[in-house]
Amino acid sequence: MGTKHHSSDPITEPKKRRRVGFAKTDAGIEANDCITIYIVSSEEDVDSPNSFCLEPVDLNHFFEDDGRIFGYQGLKITIWVSLISFQAYADISFESSSDGGRGITNLKSALQNIFAESLVDEKDAFLQTFSTERHYVRSVVSNAEALRHKVSNGSSPESNCVLKSEPSDVEVFRIVGTPVGHLYSRLVPLVLLLVDGSNPIDILDPRWEIYLLVQERKDAQEDSLSRLLGFAAVYRFHRYPESTRLRLGQILVMPPYQRRGYGHFLLEVLNRVAISENVYDLTIEEPEDSLQHVRSCIDVECLLVFDPIQQSLESVVSRLKQENPSKKSYMCKYAPPLRAVEDVRKTLKINKKQFEQCWEILIYLRLDPINKYMETYRAIVSHRVKAEVLGKDSEGDGKQVIDVPTEYDQQMSFVMFKSQNGESSSIEKADYQSNVEEQLQKLVDERMNQIKLIAEKVSVHRQRR
Repeated sequence: MGTKHHSSDPITEPKKRRRVGFAKTDAGIEANDCITIYIVSSEEDVDSPNSFCLEPVDLNHFFEDDGRIFGYQGLKITIWVSLISFQAYADISFESSSDGGRGITNLKSALQNIFAESLVDEKDAFLQTFSTERHYVRSVVSNAEALRHKVSNGSSPESNCVLKSEPSDVEVFRIVGTPVGHLYSRLVPLVLLLVDGSNPIDILDPRWEIYLLVQERKDAQEDSLSRLLGFAAVYRFHRYPESTRLRLGQILVMPPYQRRGYGHFLLEVLNRVAISENVYDLTIEEPEDSLQHVRSCIDVECLLVFDPIQQSLESVVSRLKQENPSKKSYMCKYAPPLRAVEDVRKTLKINKKQFEQCWEILIYLRLDPINKYMETYRAIVSHRVKAEVLGKDSEGDGKQVIDVPTEYDQQMSFVMFKSQNGESSSIEKADYQSNVEEQLQKLVDERMNQIKLIAEKVSVHRQRR
């Protein structure tokens, strides 16, 4: 039988309790908080505090786990993107790395999701590209089609409304076929970083065309270099029976050269191509507000000197000044006549939807003083916006749907109204009607502001000429 052991020391030491601790789970760091991207044009720009810092779209969506990076302490990622070769290098530094319960993010794999093969592993190899690939852009356009003959001003009526802002030191080239894929694979990281919601084009589809805006300049050694200022990706597709249509899928001016009129010029060139090649029309795929603004400015200037619509425009403006738009039929009186819609499409390649928006701006410019007729004019705009959102039969019975932002989801919420047996159901509409009207008025306010800004810009530009 065992016995307990007693110490001969009369003073017993107190028992030490064991402390059990739990490691804190790694909360990670957002990609936006630890990644900085610079655009550089020379070897000296790398590591320079004066380099152009890029403000990309949300970087978090390129990383899993809600955009968080795990397993690093003191993480800092600096990326340089070359405007010479369109390759990139990432300098990654951190104090320590350990698995804090969420694993360790594979940074190289994550960055390759953005830059793919354009990401250079070694810094020295990246720096060498500024000399080894300094003529990359020139080599790309050497076999491309120069569009000077298609964008020069001519004597035809439609030529008077385009290329009013042609820079003297730039040229546009068109690339088709296999070279499109080689070039676009280097440009796609900038598209992903700078164009919100963008997806790469299908480079295997031969109907994609790339338009390059290139500037010739001299370097410090007086050596001539070709610099890519921007580009546009355009899709050419068939329209039955024997026509084609052009759709602008992507357009980007490199950040250091933005707000200098280059995007405006590139859009004008695309308009000229559509006219000279007599395509059915030129459309833009889901244009952002800034692009739509530039597009409308160009189109309105064209339409202001397009003779076939002037008589119809004067007639509409004169009627608006005299009539009261309280009747339901007033909208059709102020809409562009079908003949004008077709003339504009055939000659200027502006599609119907775009022309109708420009028509509102043309009316605004002809109403002088505008404040005298603002109530009438706003009613016209409001009617069109409501018809566009709710449908042309929004005044009648049946189902009606409208997108309505809520506190739960700003983009995916909607309201449906339903009328039965020819009578409007006030119970179904009551809960949402005020919200719908509020949202419609916001849309009208936004449209009125857009019209005013475009009209002011066009007026100033015409006065300077």
